Amino acid sequence: MFSLPHTKNSLPHTKNWTEISINTDLSGDTVRTSLSQLQHSLNKKLSKTINDKLKEAVDVTLDPDTAHPNLILSADGKQVSHGDKRQNLPDTPERFNQWVCVLGKQSFSSGRFYYEVQVRGKTEWTLGVVRENINRKGKIIANPQNGFWTVILRNKNQYEAFDDPPVPLTLRKKVKKVGVFVDYEEGLVSFYDVNSRSLIYSFTGQTFTEKLYPIFCPCFNYEGKNSAPLIISPPLKTKVFICKKKLDV
Repeated sequence: MFSLPHTKNSLPHTKNWTEISINTDLSGDTVRTSLSQLQHSLNKKLSKTINDKLKEAVDVTLDPDTAHPNLILSADGKQVSHGDKRQNLPDTPERFNQWVCVLGKQSFSSGRFYYEVQVRGKTEWTLGVVRENINRKGKIIANPQNGFWTVILRNKNQYEAFDDPPVPLTLRKKVKKVGVFVDYEEGLVSFYDVNSRSLIYSFTGQTFTEKLYPIFCPCFNYEGKNSAPLIISPPLKTKVFICKKKLDV
């Protein structure tokens, strides 16, 4: 079980586009051309690679000592799915006992890191990073104040960032592979749709003082409807695209 973050009377930061205007006297075709050119310009900005900052993606594997008893991990530590039967595992302080999640073995306390996770075929999932001392027992409120920086999918096509307040996300296509990028010193956690090469969401202006761990939640399998595993992709020299905030036109 987990809960949505508490809602505050605040709105997420938005990009100020007041300096951009379109002449309303122009024809429809001209306006469409102008919008197309603007969109192309924005796409070029979104497609600015960070290869000069990120030499290679990190190798992430799953930590079985943190896995909820219903989770099934592959022998190589690269895949996780939800099983129907609860395994008889010791309820150690490190293990999740209600939220069906598992952490990565690798921790990060400086610099930048990036990894990719295949989510193809799933109807629900949660991905992101968490700080080391998060609550792993019972009811969990997943928000940045409690050490969770995550994006979720629910009900096949409902995407949301667990910010405070939560932010519904409108994506043009169903995501098949998610890229997660963290800049520890800058306080940045960004999520990308790898296939469409576009930004999903960014947490900005965060302050990290502890080790950060990747978190993977395949969610319940719902009688096989969500049985596909989360699969961590091999570390490759991947082009990642950085933008601190989602740009909407």
